[in-house]
Amino acid sequence: MLDIAEELSRWVEQGRDVAVATVVAVGGSAPRRPGAALAVDSEGAAIGSVSGGCVEGAVYELCRQALTDGRTVLERFGYDDEDAFAVGLTCGGVIDILVTPVRADSPGRRVFAAALAAAARGEAAALARITVGPDELRGRALLVRPDGSYEGSLGGHPELDRTAAGEARGMLDAGRTGTVVVGERGSRCGQPLTFLVESSVPPPRMIVFGAVDFASALARAGAFLGYHVTVCDARPVFATRDRFPDADEIVVAWPHLYLASAVADGLVDGRTVLCVLTHDAKFDVPLLELALRLPVAFVGAMGSRRTHEDRNRRLRDIGLTERELARLHSPIGLDLGARTPEETALSIAAEIVAARRGGSGVSLKGAHIPIHHDGPPVAARGPAAMRAPKPAARVGRIESVA
Repeated sequence: MLDIAEELSRWVEQGRDVAVATVVAVGGSAPRRPGAALAVDSEGAAIGSVSGGCVEGAVYELCRQALTDGRTVLERFGYDDEDAFAVGLTCGGVIDILVTPVRADSPGRRVFAAALAAAARGEAAALARITVGPDELRGRALLVRPDGSYEGSLGGHPELDRTAAGEARGMLDAGRTGTVVVGERGSRCGQPLTFLVESSVPPPRMIVFGAVDFASALARAGAFLGYHVTVCDARPVFATRDRFPDADEIVVAWPHLYLASAVADGLVDGRTVLCVLTHDAKFDVPLLELALRLPVAFVGAMGSRRTHEDRNRRLRDIGLTERELARLHSPIGLDLGARTPEETALSIAAEIVAARRGGSGVSLKGAHIPIHHDGPPVAARGPAAMRAPKPAARVGRIESVA
């Protein structure tokens, strides 16, 4: 739901009654991931998507029905091999969709409004909603802030709210969206519960060191992928807005000094991508000495294989270990045969995505590997564990998923 926060927040502020359909679990080659949402207002206007087109019509009708009867429902959509023209996912996947009415008289509207407003402002926040459990609790919501404070309630025992807030805060810290299962003892309602945690976090950062032509193309690619892009170079004649119109910010500073200040200011986290394109040992070595010791998502450096070997030797000489050196993606990028700055930027961006998602980087043609590589759902601490949704051939109401 938070993926359409900006427009949906405006709808709620305008006092519209809305129903929100959210993907809460997937199986197989599903087109959208948990958290993807479609919202419909009382006039029939719609925003968002839950399947890229496969089942939008059926989900739209479920939303209209929820606005009429005020009921929260969990529906499963799958592919029917015997009737390929039935409502279902032609990609062969399975998705579970939670449809929640958010009407003016809904008890949880204030929590939804606060979560949407925070996400629309670019603030970090997590929304936890019960997806599987007693009918009277399904759809209940809890808004969790980065400091661990929360508002709203999942409707059960206060201990359940504290447990959910703790799990949601951990997922928010990692910028993750996924499902959590709480066992019967932890739920305090006589049966296990499943809740979806949607994390809204500021865009991850891509810091490109070296104001070269390749950096300009990479800044465009980074912006396209949703990164907040910073270009840093010690040479003011090259680090200019005219040369990097797609960068969010341009910094004139020695690369290693800027990185150190960014770390001190809390601008670097586990999602940050560092791309070293300076191709000059006097910049590369002190920068990589720091970068390879930071808990960031990706560190890559441009250069020939000879440059790579010389750079590694210099880094070993100043004390970096083989384990630290192994984190370096160098020469940066996947083997696409790239020549131009744009092709090289595509190569680098592809490697960043593969590293982030756990992809192999090989062609999907003829390869017996998953198309999607997102990690498995997170299980709450305790004896309960998340089970993958069972496949279903047609639309159906899910009374329980156990």
